[in-house]
Amino acid sequence: MKEYDDLLNRIRTHEARIGIIGLGYVGLPLALAYAEKNFPVTGFDVDSVKTDALMRGESYIGHIASTRVVAAVKSGFLKASSRFDGLKDQDAIMICVPTPLTPQREPDMSYIVNTAREIKTRLRRRQIVILESTTYPGTTDGILREILEESGLKCGPDFLLAFSPEREDPGNPDSSVGRIPKVVGGVDADSGDLAQALYDAVVAKTVRVSSARTAEAVKLTENIFRAVNIALVNELKIVYDRMGIDVWEVIDAAATKPFGFMRFNPGPGWGGHCIPLDPFYLSWKSREYGIVPKFIELAGEINTDMPEWVVNKLASALNQARKPVHGSRILILGLAYKKDVADTRESPSLEIMTMLENMGALIAYHDPHVPEVPMTRHSPGRAGMRSVQLTPQTVATYDAVLVVTDHTQVDYAMVANHAKLVVDSRGVYHQRHPDLKKKIIQA
Repeated sequence: MKEYDDLLNRIRTHEARIGIIGLGYVGLPLALAYAEKNFPVTGFDVDSVKTDALMRGESYIGHIASTRVVAAVKSGFLKASSRFDGLKDQDAIMICVPTPLTPQREPDMSYIVNTAREIKTRLRRRQIVILESTTYPGTTDGILREILEESGLKCGPDFLLAFSPEREDPGNPDSSVGRIPKVVGGVDADSGDLAQALYDAVVAKTVRVSSARTAEAVKLTENIFRAVNIALVNELKIVYDRMGIDVWEVIDAAATKPFGFMRFNPGPGWGGHCIPLDPFYLSWKSREYGIVPKFIELAGEINTDMPEWVVNKLASALNQARKPVHGSRILILGLAYKKDVADTRESPSLEIMTMLENMGALIAYHDPHVPEVPMTRHSPGRAGMRSVQLTPQTVATYDAVLVVTDHTQVDYAMVANHAKLVVDSRGVYHQRHPDLKKKIIQA
């Protein structure tokens, strides 16, 4: 550890230079957290639009105020660049790049691999590299380590390597980087010690685990826990719907139990970068060890099928009104994957829109946080489509309104009073407007 004493001292005095690769929903908050603690931070991203915006003091993430970016840039502690040559000048390099799935639902490691290759050509002695991207156990001390060691330097004597999973909760004001305990696991003890010291400087609590693989497994476990419980309540919704029982009333009553029950709400599917992906990462990796995780895969199957369930409920409701889906004008309420954020990654809304369009429906959407459909793999032909205004006049022109995301800024009473038909996949009317629930179709 003595050979890293200088780096440790630089961390403790906030002189260590921090490089963060990937300036999205994970990387940008992390960069700001270190800059606001007076660490010199350079953010790297292949998207020059993002780096240029940051250098102008502009935030491109809804829940991050531009005032924070302005202050960090003006202080001189935050810089951003789309050129990666500056990686050689950093003392610590944190990787916050996407880890999506392939169309075959296998891990797409290309972002991590390409990033590792960028680092490899600039890697120098006495640096620490930390992966934050969610992935399967063995990525850090396997793929990442192997690529970095192609530089001729060796992990341990020459550079350090660790994993610390991101724990972002967009839209939650109590989930800032500094408030959430940070899990840290090193490839070796020295790597863990230095990584822990680095995070101790900006977070209230670090949770040290024995290895990078353990830390990788912690992140998957957290999100698989949520995925399985979401699948459970989604399946209960289907069962109780067939029985004529209101699942929301059941959950409200069950939630009064002060022990042995944790509330999860059903919905139109799952979304965001983590929950729809992480179960498949572990499922894929488990097969290497001869194990088929049936419980996890069943949860994935249920959640993946929920958009189709919602579309079928909408089609049935239109049929009862003697309207075919084909040619019907349908307004989607909410494009983001969760309430009160602008993040559309893996949003069930996009899949539902595609299904309805394939059935011949005429689709529009309203989302107070997403004024325009971004380019994603789910909406290549829909990018640029704009949110419509939500007024009594516009609502009345649609054959049906489908609630997919329960943003708080929406006037749901107005919608119910002026819509011809409302199909609610989020339970907003049961929770907020019980007097209107007889006019609403729950999906």
